[in-house]
Amino acid sequence: MKRRQFILLIVAAPLVMTVMKRLGSGGSADTKTDKSVDGIRKNWKSLLARDAKVDLSTEPLRKAKAEWKQILSDAQFYVLREEGTERPFSSPLNDEKRPGVFVCAGCALPLFTSQMKFDSGTGWPSFFTNIPGHLATKQDYKLIVPRTEYHCVRCGGHHGHVFDDGPPPTRQRWCNNGVALRFIPA
Repeated sequence: MKRRQFILLIVAAPLVMTVMKRLGSGGSADTKTDKSVDGIRKNWKSLLARDAKVDLSTEPLRKAKAEWKQILSDAQFYVLREEGTERPFSSPLNDEKRPGVFVCAGCALPLFTSQMKFDSGTGWPSFFTNIPGHLATKQDYKLIVPRTEYHCVRCGGHHGHVFDDGPPPTRQRWCNNGVALRFIPA
């Protein structure tokens, strides 16, 4: 009988410790350490550096093609404005692991955080979710098979495609061209 209680205690101890760590005063979850998808999406600004030069407005930004050519590199223009794709494993952001925020290279609207990033092995920065309201999706038929393409809601820049082969709990893989992003460390 004592052996069973001892085994039960060993099995239950990690679960009890996890629950105790997650509960704050009054029995509610602590939002600052909330690692749920909803918590990560709600608390994304906690990873934004105080002096970060970002634009939080989602009001559409309109620029002529010539204006975009002046402010973007050739590679950025190709991806963001012409819906191109960079070579896999060509972006240093694929290996970026520091805490921080990934913003649109065209208009500096925050799109993802380091907490949303995972290594998909595909050669492009990948994320299992995004900052709510900052990306818009549409169907893409360029490869005959329909794919879901996504764009920045502010400048309309093309970033990549979203697939349903990502990790739990969302099972999404927001596959982004690294050249379309800029990383701001926390």
